[in-house]
This record gives sequence, structure tokens and C-alpha cells, in this order.
Amino acid sequence: MWLNGYNAYCQETAPVDKWIEYIEELQEDSEENSESIETLYEDLSQLSENPLNLNLVTMEELRRIPFLSDIQILNILDYQKKQGGFVSIYELKNIPFLDMPIIELILPFVYVDESGREPPLNIKNILKYGKNELMLRYDRCLNEKKGYGEYPDSILTKYPNRKYVGEPFYSSVRYAYSSGNRLQIGFLAEKDAGEAFLNREHKGFDYYSVHAFLKNVGRIKSLAVGDFKMSFGQGLVVSNDFTPSRSSILSQAERRNNGFRRHYSTNENDFFRGAATTLSLGKIDVSTFFSTRKVDATAEDHTISSFKKDGMHRTKGDLEKKHNANILTAGGNIRYTGTELLVGLTALTCSFGNSTVEPEPRPYNKFHFRGKHNTNIGIDYRWRRGKVVVYGETALSQNGAAATLNALQWSASSGIRALILYRYYDRRYQAFYGNAFSQGSAVQNEEGVYLSMQWSPVPYWSFSGYADFFRFPWLRYGTDAPSSGKEYMIQANFNRIKNTVVSVRYRFRQYEKNITLEHESLIEPADRHRIRLQVTHRQSDIMTFRTTIEGNAYDENVSSASRGWVISQNAGWKNPESPVQLDAYVACFKTDDYNSRIYSNEKNMLYNFSIPSFYGEGIRLSAVLRYNFTPGLYLSVKAAWTHYYDRNTIGTDAEEIAGKDKTDLYAQLRWKF
Repeated sequence: MWLNGYNAYCQETAPVDKWIEYIEELQEDSEENSESIETLYEDLSQLSENPLNLNLVTMEELRRIPFLSDIQILNILDYQKKQGGFVSIYELKNIPFLDMPIIELILPFVYVDESGREPPLNIKNILKYGKNELMLRYDRCLNEKKGYGEYPDSILTKYPNRKYVGEPFYSSVRYAYSSGNRLQIGFLAEKDAGEAFLNREHKGFDYYSVHAFLKNVGRIKSLAVGDFKMSFGQGLVVSNDFTPSRSSILSQAERRNNGFRRHYSTNENDFFRGAATTLSLGKIDVSTFFSTRKVDATAEDHTISSFKKDGMHRTKGDLEKKHNANILTAGGNIRYTGTELLVGLTALTCSFGNSTVEPEPRPYNKFHFRGKHNTNIGIDYRWRRGKVVVYGETALSQNGAAATLNALQWSASSGIRALILYRYYDRRYQAFYGNAFSQGSAVQNEEGVYLSMQWSPVPYWSFSGYADFFRFPWLRYGTDAPSSGKEYMIQANFNRIKNTVVSVRYRFRQYEKNITLEHESLIEPADRHRIRLQVTHRQSDIMTFRTTIEGNAYDENVSSASRGWVISQNAGWKNPESPVQLDAYVACFKTDDYNSRIYSNEKNMLYNFSIPSFYGEGIRLSAVLRYNFTPGLYLSVKAAWTHYYDRNTIGTDAEEIAGKDKTDLYAQLRWKF
């Protein structure tokens, strides 16, 4: 049976905020990876809505939870086997290596059900146990932006991108059907603000996505038709998952998912469209896939000079690039999974048909892909013995260049966990779908060593930290010479006070970049410091508070440092006996310029992940009100207001707003039946 009281608490209050807070931290320090982090947020949101039964869960399913290490997963499965299953979710605290911070992170994604296995997948059970979900969303900025203004034809003829072609609102429709975790069917339609919806330019949504996904039926481990995602190995060949990152959790450095999953996201770039399947033959899984889809690109006379990946089609220039290229992708994976050893072989080829990829020559892109097709092949492994896990992948691209990543993770019963990871990505390595642990934006032109450790020496205290040393053997965009850098982080958590957690974190990152002086341009190091104090307090099961004080500094070593600070307060109210739920946020901020910008870690609605950044001097207020009409039907409304003291316009170009204030409204209606 469902443990209604405890499970509802876990999924609706403090633990939910724990994992969302963690993703917010990733966003703050990985701006170039924002789309990937948004995908991680959507995946975990969906998993929290369809949690895993601890009595039926497998290692593969538990590895979908990024906060768990292999040792922790094995201990959960060992407890499940030895005890004959879980009776209560409370039993998690009896499992070695599972401390309270980790338990609070994973609680929204698991539950205990003693009723046995899922019913057989047949028409009768599909009709009886199937669940439907319909979600409508509408967002709008209440201030007029320049892109929606009126301009004479003479101006638009000369500057066609000055005006947006569509209406000033965002809208999306999602529908999903699921029968347990084995059958999923869904549809999604979306338009971004500024994209045409019902005017002479275009009728209907700008982006559509359809998927059907079947898993664990006979020898069919998975079958995807329509839009899907896939990841194999450590991402040197292909991965649509969140990019492994530098964080306070060791397991975040490792690719955790292998295989296919449905694509049920508004991300218009990182997915495949076609069919894919995995057949299970005992300890061997055989996967194959085929995809063909159009992508946005700057192309002329069958020559593609660049790809457009933001999914926006708001201006004439955007529409000219829409679906200008077609990519055909095919390949497969063979994977052996033993008790201690896992080995996989991945092969992928992609073709651009009659078109040739030929980016405009620049010194920094000398080794970027050029041609009509590319092939990658990679071998990945994971070996576990006792408290030691070794994993990695080595891959080749069609031009013979190599990329490799290898890591060793160790867990001690004394509360210490450590990781060392080495990666080397040749400057000539080319993988169109590569997405692996890195400081750069591509699996190319990078070498580095990453060290990470977690330590809980005494009750109520926990420490974590990492150091990453890296170099780029060739030029990069914005850096006209080979360069290097380093990054450090240390964090301490204290939870001795009842219902209160205090955390302090310091992060430092240094990298080399072009610095322009009055008479010359130099390659100089740029330093970024961030320090944060955060106190989270649960006054009761109804009220929660989070206070944050954060400061940062940016120094290019040739000019005075840019500094900034923010003080923010979150408050949440939820009474299980009331249909109303309220979250409020207020922040005061001041920064010298864009380099010392700060982030607003405020409450958002389901599947709606956005952390706006601010610079200058101002105040930010937001509130989210949720009303439950019935257990399966609710409406969420969010209002956000930002006021600046140091300017008379907000934004630039077509996004510019006249005035000191910006107000946004968001609404979401969700019906589960």
C-alpha cells in the first residue's frame, strides 16, 4: 500500500525543496549548461510524479536518481533482498552509507508498496489502471518590449529582426498517458513568447512532439517510437542527459543512465525522432536506433555554416534558419552486465544528406567538424569490487582522433567518500552528440584532473569539496591562445539545531581569456569568487523558511574587481487540510556590473525551471499560489516583479523595456484523471 501520510509529506514539502535547491546551485555555476540542467529538472520532476517502488526497484532504475552512488544503490538492493522487502520508508535510515542529507534528497523519488508486482500489461489492465495527465501553461510579461512595437515598413525592410513576428505570450499543452512505468504515450505542443500562433505568419504552435514508449515486456527492455532520448557510456559518443558536473555529490561526475527514454520536454534540440529498441538476452542487451529530423541552421547552396540551437523562431532571421538542415542518425550498442563488471560498445553515424557542414574558418574552430557525415565508436566500462568503483569510456571519431575519460571512486565506512577523474579530449575529436564531463561546451580540446571528497566526521556535521585542474591545448572562442584554469569548492553543513540546516559554501574559479586594454589585447586569468550562507528552517509541517546571504567578486587582474551581493528570503505555507498552497520570495541585490550578477532561487511551477539572473541594484518579489479544486485538478499562478534603482530601461534590443519595473505572470492548470 502507499504510505500516504509520510510519502505525501516527502513529495510535497521539505525533501522536494532539497533536490530543487541542489539543481538551482548547478544552474548558478553552469550557465553554459542551462538547457541540460533544465532537462535534468524535467526528468526529476517526472520521476517525482512517478516514484519507484523500493520493493520492486532495480539497480538500473535507482541509477536514474543522480544523488545515489553505486555503493548506496547496492546497499539498498541488498537490504531489499535480505529483509524480503521494505515495510516502511523509514527503513532507509538503517542502510549503511545513507545519511539523512542523501535520504532527504531521494525521498520524493521512492515509495513502499507491499502489494506485489505490477499487473500484466494487457488491454484490460491498461484501461483499468491507466492514468492520464493534461497540463496547460500560459506565461506573459505585462510590460511591452520593443520587439512588439509598431514600426514603419521602411524600417522593417532595413532591419527585419527589430520586430517579433508573433504574440507576446508563452503557451504549451502537454498530454500524457501511462500504465505503470511500462507504457507511456504523450503529446506536447509549445510556442515561445514572440513566436507566431494565430496570425498571418503562422497558425498553431511552433513546436510539436509525440512519443510512445514501452518497457520490460518479454525480451523487449525498451521500445521507443516518435521522439526519444538516449545515453550510452560516459557520453563521449552520445548523450541527451544532463552533463555531469562539479558538485558536492560524487555521483554527479558519472553518467548514470544507459539506453533509451521518452522525450517529453520543451527542449527543441536535444532529442532524436524515429525508433529505438533494446532487447534483453540474459546478461547482454542489444540496442539499435534510427532517427531523422530537421534542425535549424544557417545554410546556403547545400552548405551549412552554423547550427541554431535555442529553438527560438521570433524574428524573420530566425524563420529563415528554421529546419534548414536534416540529420539522419543510426547506430547501436551492445552491453554486458555482470555482477561486478559492465562493458558496452557504442557505434553511431550521422549524415547531413546532400549538405556539407562547413563553418566559416576561424582560428579557434580549425578542428571543428567539416563534411557530410561522421562516425563515432566508443567502449565504456564499469568495474566494482567492494567499496571501489572504476568507470570510464574511450572513443574514436571518423578522423581517428580519440577521447577518453576514466575515474576511480572509493567509499569508506568511516563516512569518507572520494573520487579522482581524468579526461583527455583530443583537439581533433569530433562527436556531434557528445556530452560528457568537461569545463568546455564540447567533448573536444580539453584535458583535466578532477578530485572530489565527501566527509562526515562527527554527528550533525558534513563536509564536501572538490578541485578541478584543466587546460585547453588549442584556442577557444574568446581565448586566442592555449589556456588553462582551475576550480575549487568547499561546503559545510550543520544540522544540530532541530528542524534547521545551516550551510556555508565557497567556490573559486579561474580561467584564462582575452583581456582588451587600451592599446593591446592580452591573455590573462579571470577570477570568480562566490560565498554563500544559507539557513533552512521548518517551523512546522506547514511553514518552511529559507534565508540566503551571498556575495561574489569577479577580477580580471588588470582592473578593479566587480562585486555583488544578494540577501533573499523564501517562505512556504502548506496546510494538508487546506486546498491552498503559497510560496513567497523577496530579494535585495546590488552588483557592480554583469560580471558580478546574482541569481534568484525562487519557487517555480511543475516542469517550469528558470533561475533569472540580475545585475545592478534592485529588489525582486515573487509569489506562487496553488489551489487544489480536487485531488487531481489544480491551478498554479505565479507573479514576479523586479524593480531597479539604477536604470530607466531593462533589457536590450528587441527585449528592451522602458522603465524601472518588470512584471511577469505565469499560470498552469493540471488535471490528472
